[in-house]
Order: sequence, then C-alpha cells, then structure tokens
Amino acid sequence: MGCVGQAVGSTGRLTLRLIDDRGTGAVAVVQCGMDDAPIPRLTAADLINLARRDPAQADCATCHTLVCPGWESLPVYFDGDKLRRVGTLRDAAVTDPTVEEFHPGSTHTWSPEAPIAPAFFPYNRCDVYVCVTCSRPFLRYTEYGGYYIDERIREVHADRVVDAALTP
Repeated sequence: MGCVGQAVGSTGRLTLRLIDDRGTGAVAVVQCGMDDAPIPRLTAADLINLARRDPAQADCATCHTLVCPGWESLPVYFDGDKLRRVGTLRDAAVTDPTVEEFHPGSTHTWSPEAPIAPAFFPYNRCDVYVCVTCSRPFLRYTEYGGYYIDERIREVHADRVVDAALTP
C-alpha cells in the first residue's frame, strides 16, 4: 500500500493528510507550522523598548555568540530554539518591500553603526527574536544571493533604531 499526500494550508499552519492509494481512508494527519496566532508587526518604538535591558544581563551564556554590533551570518552551530520569535517588521500588505536603504551618514548595510530603520531594507524583511534566557533582542532575515542563502542576524541596540519614513 502506498500513500498519497494532500496538503491543506490554513493561517500559517500546514496540514498534511496522508491517504492510502486505494482511497479507503486517512492513514495519518500531520500538522506543522506556527501557532494560529498572528505574529505582531512591531514599530521602531517597540524595538527601542525591547532593546532597553538591564545591563546586568550583558553576559548571557545562551546568546553571547550572537552579540555583534552589525549584521553577521547566523552561526550554523547555533541552536535556533535559544531564540523566540516575538514579532516582525514586515508589512503584510506589501508584497514587494523596497530595497532602498537608509544611510544618512557614511554607513552601509554592513556597518556596525548603520541605523536600524524598520521601513527600509533589509529591516523591512526582518523578524524580531529574543533570547529565551535574557530577552536580548535580535533581528533576523534571509539573504538570497545568486548561489547561496545566508541567514543573517543583528543585535538590536536602542540607540541605533530610527523611525525614518519612506518618501514616495
């Protein structure tokens, strides 16, 4: 007896119903994906509030390998369960977010001093995570290059967050 898969999507959850190839009934139902609760869209003010932390939590053994002032590749050895997604900077109503960057000074994307401007690239494609131990906030996005995919991460510093608006 073989199995035929049937996928049913609903609110961020994928249900896979495996049915025997003779059509006599479901063999198994597997659900995977996120909770049904939507992930909140966060603002610049939300990021600043998340980044205001107790300085005594500066030395967290759980996330210390991720602490860096600018964008870095997420280490392949890092256990993703050590971070919890708490929000997104993505606007669900925008299918193709801008690739325009915000650099009022002489910074560039990879500069540690680069501002964190949620309306601009790459921040407009980021999800917001916190360390499960100390609540240190991080931004994550996936960079799709011509021949590679790179998971990027950046710690959120309150003094780098700016609420700059796109101009039409």
